[in-house]
Amino acid sequence: MTPTPAPDDRQRDFPPLPTARGRRSFAATWWGNAWVEALEGPTCSATGRLARGRTYARGGNVGQITVTPGRATAHVQGSQPRPYRTSMDIPTLTRDAWDVLLDAAAAQAGHIAALLDRDMPTTLADTAAQAGVHLLPRPYELTPRCSCPDWGDPCKHAAALYYQVARLLDHDPFVLLLLRGRGESELMADVHRRNAVHTTTAQPPPGVPARDVFAAARAGLPPLPAPPPPVDHPGPVPELTSASAPAPGLDPAALRFLAADTATRATQMLNQALAPSPGHLQDLTPATLSTEDDLVRLAAAGPSAEIFTRLCWSAHRTPASLTRAARAWQYGGAAAMEILDTAWDPDPSYLRAVREEIKRSWDGERAPAIRITGNWLTVSGHDAQLRLGTGGRLWYPYRKKYATWWPAGFPDRDVTAVLSALLEPRAE
Repeated sequence: MTPTPAPDDRQRDFPPLPTARGRRSFAATWWGNAWVEALEGPTCSATGRLARGRTYARGGNVGQITVTPGRATAHVQGSQPRPYRTSMDIPTLTRDAWDVLLDAAAAQAGHIAALLDRDMPTTLADTAAQAGVHLLPRPYELTPRCSCPDWGDPCKHAAALYYQVARLLDHDPFVLLLLRGRGESELMADVHRRNAVHTTTAQPPPGVPARDVFAAARAGLPPLPAPPPPVDHPGPVPELTSASAPAPGLDPAALRFLAADTATRATQMLNQALAPSPGHLQDLTPATLSTEDDLVRLAAAGPSAEIFTRLCWSAHRTPASLTRAARAWQYGGAAAMEILDTAWDPDPSYLRAVREEIKRSWDGERAPAIRITGNWLTVSGHDAQLRLGTGGRLWYPYRKKYATWWPAGFPDRDVTAVLSALLEPRAE
């Protein structure tokens, strides 16, 4: 994804991005996600068009993207043979706003290094925001334009461009800075000039010798113990194998598998605890599980063929049945297991609203025919089905395989997004 910059660095042309099928989101960085949040904010009423825009973006319908100060443009292929010319406008920063932002960037050498490494420090954006300069856009600052006849705000073609710009931002935050009005070369020259002035005028703070601090802290404490004797050579790592003659009744293969499973669960719990914000999906490692669900959870961990066969025997399931259940667990944990083989009856008014939302999201095109049975939405003419979960309004995608409905992906609250992804052509 290497752009072709203009000589003055104030116009950058990015070739069409590759398809992104299977991606859970369009951004991996915090600034890329902030861009998507500005588009999908609570005031946006075009959720159906956004879903179609995501489908267009994932499918490679967006052509070359040209970025200039305050604008990004591209041709987007819709349902008609001729692509539409689409653009999005964003206000550029004033001279005073740039002074605040560049002074903040020059104040710390780490900011300059991060920008050169194609990273956007949160402290830089936060410092500017505290001074009233919003580098990242707010929802009302994004203005779409498109040659299509749809008057949506945004239309699905403009939404596709928005999502592709988020992918560009992931790889290069200078795209955002260019949209706000400054090219990379002039911006970095200004930052280095300000940094030089700041370094010349800054006075180092008074300090205290480290030996004095250490001596004060050590006063009154006993001496440190002697270091342990050196090791001549490393010894063998203990490992429990079937050749080690384990104690009677001890199964080394099962013990290794359970130890690995315990380590994996501990890692997941630690990552969840340290996550900056919880995801919208349910906890995949609940505190209490039924024996049946725990067997499925173990099968989803990818055991050896020997362990998987023993799990099938313990669960009284065939290998295909346990594999299908394990697939559901991988996509949604215990909540996905609740709807794997059992249907339930949601509120009919909610289902009617969902059907209308699907129709609206296919504006200008014929929406797929839906057959509703309980919490199942089956797409006529396709081996595709959506299932509504019991704990909240999450929609789970399913595909028919060997005359049986199999889980086909992670759930989402946006039914049109799940349906659009499910109906995308699959690479054979």
